[in-house]
Amino acid sequence: MGSNNQQVKDLVIVGGGPAGLTAAIYAQRSLLDALTLEQEAFGGQAILTTEIDNYPGLPHTDGYTLSEAMRSQAADLGAEVRMEQVTGIARNDESGLFTLATPEGGLVARAVILAGGATPRRAGFDGEERFASHGVSYCATCDGMFYRGKRVYVVGGGNSAAEEALFLTRFACEVVLIVRKDHLRAQAAVARELEESEKVTIRYLTSIVSLDGGELPSSISFRNNETGEITTERYDEGSFGVFVFVGRVPSSQLVDGLAELDPAGYVVTDERMATRTPGLFAAGDVRRTPLRQIVTAAADGAVAANSAAAYLGRPVEG
Repeated sequence: MGSNNQQVKDLVIVGGGPAGLTAAIYAQRSLLDALTLEQEAFGGQAILTTEIDNYPGLPHTDGYTLSEAMRSQAADLGAEVRMEQVTGIARNDESGLFTLATPEGGLVARAVILAGGATPRRAGFDGEERFASHGVSYCATCDGMFYRGKRVYVVGGGNSAAEEALFLTRFACEVVLIVRKDHLRAQAAVARELEESEKVTIRYLTSIVSLDGGELPSSISFRNNETGEITTERYDEGSFGVFVFVGRVPSSQLVDGLAELDPAGYVVTDERMATRTPGLFAAGDVRRTPLRQIVTAAADGAVAANSAAAYLGRPVEG
């Protein structure tokens, strides 16, 4: 993965979401020779958010606009950002250098920030992949408007599922919350609001088994988790949708073995965003954190870049 005369970067930032782009900005301010790589779209999951009202100083914006502003700011400062997938990360214990494998070849860096974020976890029912983006969604704010006046099923029993179900009542004629256990895990206030909503029905001890149909789903089958009984409901094609909120999967597989991962797969860091491997940092939704928001991801990115600069003996923000 690289030759003896290959250029060694001070820092490679893996991921171009809010954490990675903020890290790129701070890396430039610390005069680091840094490269930021993103495999899908700059902004990450944030670009799917159609309405953002909780980012300080920028009320009533959206994920794409905010992400593009971050990318432009990094580029205007001279940051090197490009589309490229990282398929492997290794560290030479003798030299302390990291090698990063990519389809285009390889990179060598003195420090690495993993900012790959997290992706929605699949529920696992038949037809989920087939109807993804065509009847199955993982983002209520992105796709809720397409179900105006229609029935939607929301899978999950935690805070995210409960909050997204309440959001969907703005559009749908009926919201059916599918909960595999006999209780909600959502906070009491949110659960109470759900139970009091005239538009929401909660089905406990229930799981979706399958979706079927043509171009769009027209039938949905459920399993009663207490009795095992399977029932199927049929509708006009495209007259209903399924929203899945059963957690997220962190993109931490690249550093498995280099960093400690918690039971859910999130990277464990200290307050400086440092992992157990010297020179390896993690920022944003990929790391273990009590809150996953754009603003906290950006803060993580700033801290991680500052910590990387300190590790490399470069000037840091005061």
